[in-house]
Amino acid sequence: MRREFVQLEIEKGVAYVTLTRPDKYNAINYQMFKEIDSVISELKKDRAVKLVILSGAEGNFSSGLDVKSVMNSPLQAVGLLFKWLPGNANLAQRVSCGWRALPIPVIAVIEGCCFGGGMQIALGADIRLVSPEAKLSIMEAKWGLVPDMAGLISLRELVGKDRAMLLTMTAKVLSAQESLEVGLVTEVAQSPMARAKELAEEISCTSPDANAAIKMSINKSWTASVRQLLSRESISQIRLLMGKNRVIAAKRNSQDAKGVEPKSEYRVRQSGW
Repeated sequence: MRREFVQLEIEKGVAYVTLTRPDKYNAINYQMFKEIDSVISELKKDRAVKLVILSGAEGNFSSGLDVKSVMNSPLQAVGLLFKWLPGNANLAQRVSCGWRALPIPVIAVIEGCCFGGGMQIALGADIRLVSPEAKLSIMEAKWGLVPDMAGLISLRELVGKDRAMLLTMTAKVLSAQESLEVGLVTEVAQSPMARAKELAEEISCTSPDANAAIKMSINKSWTASVRQLLSRESISQIRLLMGKNRVIAAKRNSQDAKGVEPKSEYRVRQSGW
């Protein structure tokens, strides 16, 4: 599909996804929802992509849902919320939990405002890097709404239940440092994009199959039973042992230990991760 509000660029195995509606502080309208969903689907199929860096254009991540735009069209509201089964994710939820479903690391670079729906999207990332001047808020209660974009999946893993209640019910706007202290973000960096590229370089030196297995294991086992966790670890390890990227990882590690510049390049990610 032709994209107007989301830009996708792939460079050396890193996908740069940028929300591009800067005149509205990257507020999310219906078309942007569809475009984010489309990008996630495209990246899921591209086994050459090793990592995603998600950001907003011109100094802001996202000011949240463009309520006026969506509410002016009942069909758009239905399109966002419709689902065939209650347990399935609708379009509004896929733009958050969809990042979690990708078998590659996703780093959110947060500058300026990250409110409401923007915060829900950022919560779908695996790592959140914020600039010192960034402002973050789970803001839906301010508009008399409940956060319904699946960000709670990650929020419940990041903070205690009482903290989640407080942040959600008060719609408090947090500074970057406050967000770090409560666990909403991973790091505060003077230049979060530069830091994201640095991490991308590090992560790209490891096996994409191992990273896919690690992400899947942590996400699915975080609240699972011990038996499920043990089973998932064993199955993943067997698959990795049988893959060619594991052999390349061992060779690279051996070369690195000897002080030799690693020459082995990882193959694309195995299918099925």
